[in-house]
Amino acid sequence: MSFMDELRKIPPVTRFLCGATLAVSIPPMLQLVSVYKILFVSQLVTQKGEFWRIFTSFFYGGSGISFLFDFMMLYRNSNGLEEVQYLRRSYDYAWQLLIASGALLALNIPLNSYLHFRPLLMTLLYISSKLNPNAITSLFGLIAIPAQYFPFVMLAMDFVMGGGPKAAASSLTGIIVGHAWWMLEHRAQGGSPYGRAPAWVKSLVSPGSPPPPPPTGNAGAGGTAAEGMGGMQAESRGFGTAFAARDGGVRRAGGSSTTTTTTASTGYQWGSGRRLGE
Repeated sequence: MSFMDELRKIPPVTRFLCGATLAVSIPPMLQLVSVYKILFVSQLVTQKGEFWRIFTSFFYGGSGISFLFDFMMLYRNSNGLEEVQYLRRSYDYAWQLLIASGALLALNIPLNSYLHFRPLLMTLLYISSKLNPNAITSLFGLIAIPAQYFPFVMLAMDFVMGGGPKAAASSLTGIIVGHAWWMLEHRAQGGSPYGRAPAWVKSLVSPGSPPPPPPTGNAGAGGTAAEGMGGMQAESRGFGTAFAARDGGVRRAGGSSTTTTTTASTGYQWGSGRRLGE
């Protein structure tokens, strides 16, 4: 099976997010493009029409080891959301993500934030933590933290290590938007009608992965049984944690930038998303 075949198995919205992050972040790393060209500067956007800065500001993840951790968090949390809560509804996920990005932009303009990748990441991390509060994550493989507290641990780290109050305030906007997203779409019965994708979004985004087949056995390669959570069992995988329902269905949950510690056994599957627009 070729690399492109494996790539197509990633759900479409997650594939777009990760691809855009690599496309925007790698050229500055290689010094092919000046970072200044991709920052969000409101005066240049409104007065000189440099509208691409809106897009690039959401997908520049910096460089170094922090970029690798953030990129893994982006993949794991987005993939978990798209393969569980938005299974066969990738277009709704894309639409709600677009609304959330608009809210993040509005909240960060008064803060004079030049980059919005971190707030977007915090939004996805917060949503994942609210939907899987009992999951356990580990910070750099050293400290076990309940998932519901992990966004706030990351917020504290942004304050201490990421640039002080301004960096923490920008990350806090991600938590605020994530909480609003959760309240309106996931806590409310039936979700908000405004969260349903319009026809033009559905025409651009494929539905996403079909329901995965039931596991064929009680133990996958390297899996160990774990205590069930809410009628499900969890399996630690390379990029996230899969939740296997006792009736044979499979659920996935996003994780942090570090390894989720709860493990169980089902067979590994990437999913079978298609390209945006197919």
